[in-house]
Amino acid sequence: MRSPGPWRRRHLGTDADRATFRTLHSASLASPALRAGLTADSAGKAIRHLRALLGTPALALTDTHELLAWDGTGDHHAGQVDRLARETVERGATRVVVRDDLPCDEGSCPVRTAVVTPLVADERIVGTLQVFSPSHTAGLARAAEEVASWVSGQLDLAELDASRTRAMEAEVRALRAQISPHFIYNSLGAIASFVRTDPDRARELLLEFADFTRYSFRSHGDYTTLAEELRSVERYLLLEQARFGDRLQVTLRIAPEVLPVAVPFLCVQPLVENAVRHGLAGSASVGHISIHAQDRGHECVIEVEDDGIGEDPEKVRRALAGDAASDSVGLGNVDSRLRNAYGDEFGLVVETAPGAGTKVTVRVPKFAPGVHA
Repeated sequence: MRSPGPWRRRHLGTDADRATFRTLHSASLASPALRAGLTADSAGKAIRHLRALLGTPALALTDTHELLAWDGTGDHHAGQVDRLARETVERGATRVVVRDDLPCDEGSCPVRTAVVTPLVADERIVGTLQVFSPSHTAGLARAAEEVASWVSGQLDLAELDASRTRAMEAEVRALRAQISPHFIYNSLGAIASFVRTDPDRARELLLEFADFTRYSFRSHGDYTTLAEELRSVERYLLLEQARFGDRLQVTLRIAPEVLPVAVPFLCVQPLVENAVRHGLAGSASVGHISIHAQDRGHECVIEVEDDGIGEDPEKVRRALAGDAASDSVGLGNVDSRLRNAYGDEFGLVVETAPGAGTKVTVRVPKFAPGVHA
């Protein structure tokens, strides 16, 4: 067999290339767990990969006062970790722990010194990284600080994700509070009007109302499928047609291939409610509303249009900016959640003018990181 030639040896990479690959690979394995925040579970999943980055006999991760995970030899030192964490948090800086502060009766134990460095998220210390080794070197201290800095960056991203989730949950709660007064009482009034004249229809409308409210006030998930969102919209429109009768005309044109697309919860229904309100407001004539969902390459495009009284574009601009005085139900709320989920290029597009009706366009990617129903 011929020995590999010079080209093959170069193709495998230098020692530095391989070391770089191993470092990046270990970091990529630790990252997903850390993006969940600093907990016993995430620390347990990440710590082995962090120890591989540093190549030390043992490593510990703590919160501000107690051990979350230990990896490596010398685990009889784990009982000393809590004290080291508290002392380092109080000091607020990296410290080197010498042998006298790590008492040990095992002569063969490789744990003789430690570098303890704070982990920082959202500008506050949330824990420590503790690196144990046979001897202390300046290089090990620098490496420990670099790894701690990288871990802190992942924890910052986790905090950002959590803050975004909390903000979206708060916006959904605000939207529910804004929608319900406009709709629930009118729906119950419409149902009551059929109790004597058409009991079967009243019963059917009550079931639709129950399903609508169950969906709108559910307590789990920031996202849903477009199919589920449109089913709720259909229930909403059935209830509004019971109220307005033939004055409300609806056209739906939905491409079947976009029905499984994940969309922010309650991102279409508020737009339809606006269309109903503005399409029929102040007029005894028939109002037409159309809802279209189309497949456009990597995106799903949803359009809600009415032929009603239209709106001053400046008022719409203020509504999208979150003006609480606006009577456009949830317009700014939906726009904000779309931008938070997909980026600023996916905000609402509103085309309107007084007397010219209103058309609202929603674009969502079919696939986006972190977005799933």
